[in-house]
Amino acid sequence: MTLVPASPTERREWKILPYTRRGMSGISEVTVTQLASPQDDDQPAPCGVTHDVPAVLFALGGLTGNYWHDFSDVLVPLFVASRRYGGEVQLLVSNVQPWWLGKYEAIVRRLSRYDAVDLDGDARVRCFPHVTVGLRMHKEFSLVPEWAPPGGGRLTMSDFTAFLRETYALPRAALVSPKESPEKKPRLMLIHRGHYRKFVNVPEVVTAAEKAGFEVVVTDPRFDVRVEELARAVNSFDVLLGVHGAGLTNAVFLPAGAVVIQVVPYGKLERMVRREFGEPVADMGLRYLEYSITAEESTLLEMLGPDHPVISDPDSVHRSGWDKVAEYYLGKQDVRIDVARFAPTLAQAMEHLRQR
Repeated sequence: MTLVPASPTERREWKILPYTRRGMSGISEVTVTQLASPQDDDQPAPCGVTHDVPAVLFALGGLTGNYWHDFSDVLVPLFVASRRYGGEVQLLVSNVQPWWLGKYEAIVRRLSRYDAVDLDGDARVRCFPHVTVGLRMHKEFSLVPEWAPPGGGRLTMSDFTAFLRETYALPRAALVSPKESPEKKPRLMLIHRGHYRKFVNVPEVVTAAEKAGFEVVVTDPRFDVRVEELARAVNSFDVLLGVHGAGLTNAVFLPAGAVVIQVVPYGKLERMVRREFGEPVADMGLRYLEYSITAEESTLLEMLGPDHPVISDPDSVHRSGWDKVAEYYLGKQDVRIDVARFAPTLAQAMEHLRQR
């Protein structure tokens, strides 16, 4: 990337990793060279294509392919970087992943009216009036309104979720007051993971939710499901319930005022899960509720016994490093909800919906 100044200045060169997280393997840095003057001897070749719109350059790869990271690492930061242009912006993609662009085609098309350019496979010299190199993550799966680029107005996560509802033509922007249809039960989607961190007593949890007054649907969203299909399904619910994991990313499709209940696995993970879902969900204009399980509700207890440090001393596991935390608390445990202990959380969700 060569920056041609309008007037003489100091020649500089620096590198930018066009991915939001540092230290990602397989992603090349972009070298930016600022020339000393418009007449610098190192002028690039003449423009092969001259664009009259700005560009946003970003990389795929990294942790993309994980549903939560797709949004946290790329889609939210890309929205922040490009929304102000109203579609009049060219996307330049390094380390392009065609399947990714296909999966999120509707979102990408709303952000840019032009076909994305495969930066690594494009040999032409392209000239732009302005280029944003790399995306900036404000915080996990959310944004800070005060940090939005100038010229686009104040942006919030509620703006992002409204943008998604428009993109996928979702029918419900906000919950309808129960006074308008008192005979209709609020709908609860229970995300049942097919592998680790799954509910092992789903029927009991369903019964408890039904007793609390909900219509319950159990779902296990597949990786290959069309985003449009998933978005429309989630938008029809009032409550999203699941153990900490990528499935809760679907909160972005809920109507404003809906409820997200995050079940926190055993192992002192509250700080992490609030950062990854609790704060973002609140930023979306949703009600966030949290239920932390006890050791008795974790399958780790029967697997390892009460005297194992994983059960008796989670702090020591955290001190040993992230690998052990991930191995046990995220990778080896399932959840057996104590429905009597969980009942107040369900009642709290129902009370929130009734008060609207």
